[in-house]
Amino acid sequence: MRKSTLFLCFLALNLVLLGLACGHALVGQQTARPILTAKTELVRSLSLTDLCLFTEARYTRHPSMADLHTAFQDYPLSLEHYPTGSLVLPPEHLKGRF
Repeated sequence: MRKSTLFLCFLALNLVLLGLACGHALVGQQTARPILTAKTELVRSLSLTDLCLFTEARYTRHPSMADLHTAFQDYPLSLEHYPTGSLVLPPEHLKGRF
């Protein structure tokens, strides 16, 4: 078997798998719609805040609710205690305040 024929078979198989994955996503979206609607109503009724992204520090749990000095709570020139502080950008409303 030639390498080009093998590659075309591999490509065709991947295209079929991609089509099956897209079809599964569409079917799953239709079946999950009532559950997502119920969860949306629960979040709205309980007035829940943003998604908790990290569990380490309180200023990385909810970046939209962070204040200016929480990361430097020990003293102004302290080093970052947690690695997620370098992964999360400051909230939009705090950018440009310096």
